[in-house]
Order: sequence, then structure tokens, then C-alpha cells
Amino acid sequence: MSDQYFSNFMSNLVQEKASVPGVDEDQDSLTNLCSLPYPTLAEKLKRAALDLKETIVVETWGFTGQKVEDPSLYTGTLGTAFLLLKSYRVTDNKNDLNLCSEIVKVCDSAPSNPRVVSFLLGRVGVCALGAAVANLLGDKQMVDYYLTQFKAINVNKEFQSEMIGGKAGYLWACLFLNKNLGHETISSTHTSVIVNDIIENGRKLGEKERCPLMFESNGKRYWGVAHGLAGIMYVLMHFDLKPDARADVKNTIKYMIHNRLASGNYPRDEETKSDELVYWCHGAPGVALTLVKAAEVFEDKEMIKAATDAADVVWARGLLKKVGICHGISGNAYVFLSIYRMTGHVEYLHKAKAFACFLLDRGHKLISEGKMHGGGTPYSLFEGVGGMAYLFLDMTDPVNARFPAYEL
Repeated sequence: MSDQYFSNFMSNLVQEKASVPGVDEDQDSLTNLCSLPYPTLAEKLKRAALDLKETIVVETWGFTGQKVEDPSLYTGTLGTAFLLLKSYRVTDNKNDLNLCSEIVKVCDSAPSNPRVVSFLLGRVGVCALGAAVANLLGDKQMVDYYLTQFKAINVNKEFQSEMIGGKAGYLWACLFLNKNLGHETISSTHTSVIVNDIIENGRKLGEKERCPLMFESNGKRYWGVAHGLAGIMYVLMHFDLKPDARADVKNTIKYMIHNRLASGNYPRDEETKSDELVYWCHGAPGVALTLVKAAEVFEDKEMIKAATDAADVVWARGLLKKVGICHGISGNAYVFLSIYRMTGHVEYLHKAKAFACFLLDRGHKLISEGKMHGGGTPYSLFEGVGGMAYLFLDMTDPVNARFPAYEL
């Protein structure tokens, strides 16, 4: 057993029972869960998610006296608001939407890091989420307020291009607003300037015959979603690119496929070629999500095969000793949901279900025993159990499941 992950002893496919079975004493509790009819399992996951959501609200909002120290979506209180929005969309409970709005308003008044301009870490996320929630509440005044605040944020050339803190993360927020408030809420004229800036920066560090686009973050040329190629390419593929830019994005993704590690995993960065991490932020899971988008955009069979190959790595090594979305089992389950959506093959739905069942059956116990890391911020969306609750809610409608704050 690795220090990073639990050995995956689960079957590739467990046959669901036609009706709700009794407990089979010859099977362990995890296998019994996996064999439940999907609607029954989905209801169990939803109940667990809603219970966990209440705990998260108490811990991050109630016990803090409704004060916000970290207004980010990644590890802070805005993540609780994002989870409440998801809960509202699953249950139609207006109380969740109202509380979500209240939390966003307090996050709006909290100081944010001026050095980041992304949905995950910056004020950008507060304004974008605030506008989307106000729109659902029919509060035009607050929609206008948040949009005005969003448009006042200066995205200058000094910011890095990365997803987690930089310009790609800002563009993702623009896509989120256009999806939730309507096409051209943030104009293509505005976004194209930033898209072109990212392409220009990538070409400066890239090598046309080898990898057309390359980016540097804190002195490293990362490949993963959070700081590097996979995240930036994912965002760029949502925009109407010029033919030469589109070709550069496609060939950059091809470069990653052709230079992946012998194990099938993807290295953390260009320099070290390390094969340690199987995370959303670094490694096969995040790259797999980008490859699914690339297969859709470019209609390329090699990219489909590369996505399923990456999913094989996640199945073998992705049952991590961490719970979260960014670097944990919760996030890795989304790889299978994404490929299930792409292929329609039930094997991938089963694998997502298996990871979710592992968390439902053993997650809390393993965390309490110190055998699984609950995250530095244990109730947060990206590091803690907030991500697990989000996954459980998404499992109620797997065809429409999307990795939170990444897949659109």
C-alpha cells in the first residue's frame, strides 16, 4: 500500500440488485452499498450530503459568529456558499439559496488577496457567485452591484496565466457568469483581450515544433490544472480562438499526451517529470477532465483514448488517503463521471459510484482514525469534507455532474 493511496480492492463492475437487497453477511458493507439499485444509493448519498452540509454550515458560519476570515471558494467561507447553491439546485430548498446569498454578502465585505484574480481564490469569485445567486433570487439591484464590482477588477498583464490564481481563473469566472446570467454578460470583446494575452505569453515560453504553449508559475513549468497547462488549455477551449491559436492549444495537448509518463500518469512539471501525484491539481485526474473537453472540441480519437487511459491511472492509484476535491478521493471520482458522460459506458459510472461508496462507508472513520487526511481546512470545499458533500449531491444526477468550479 502506498503512502499516497489505498490499494483499490474494489471490482471494476458490481452488478446492481433489481430491488433493495437485505444485508448480505457474506459481503462487506462497502460491497453491499455498491450493489444497491442506483436510485436507492443516490438517496442515501443525498441524505448523507445534506447532513454533512448542516455540519459544514455550523462549523464555518455558525461557530465563527458569521465572520469571514478567508473569503475564498477554495478553502474559505465562499466554498460553503457554493455548496449551499448546489444543495438548492438539488433539493429546491429556498432556505439554502437565502443563506448562500447572506454568506456571499459577508464575503464581499471581507478583505481579499489583491494579487489573485481567479474564481477560486480572488474577489472575482465573490462577485461572480454573488451575481449568479442574486439572479436566482430575482434581485436585479444586487445583480447589477456584483457585476459592476466584477467589471471594476483590473486584470493586468502582470498576473500569471494559471487557473488557480491567475488569468485563466478570471476567464473561468467570465464563463460562469455568461452561463448563469446569459451570453455576453461579460463581452467577448473583453475576454478576447485576456485570451490573446495568455496565448502570447504561452508562445514566448513554448517551442513551436515541440510544445507550442508553455507557462511558468513561481519558477516552475507546471502541467497540471491548478498552475499549469491542463487548466489553461481547458479554459481556452471554451473560447472562439483564431485558427493558429486553436492549433497551438490542440498541439499543446498532444504534446502532453505524447510525453506522459510510462505509468500513464502526467508529471507535475516540465522539469522533474515526477510520478508521485494523482490529484486534480497535479497529475492524471485533472488532465483527464481537460482531455474530455479536448475530445469534444477537436473530435479527436487519440484524445478520447488518452482520457480513458488517464482514468485507468485514477482507478489504480486514485483512492487517495485524502478526502478533498483538489487532492482527494472526492475530486478523483469526477474523472469517472466525466468519462461516463463522454462515452456512456456504465463501467465509469460504477467506478464513480465505487469511490463515492468508499467515502460514504469509510470516510469519516478513516479520518477519525488518522488514516485519511481530512484537509488543512477540514470543512472547506476543495480540501475538506465540503467536497465530499458536493460529490454526493452530484451523484444524484450523474449525467449532469460537473467538477465544482472547473467543469462547466
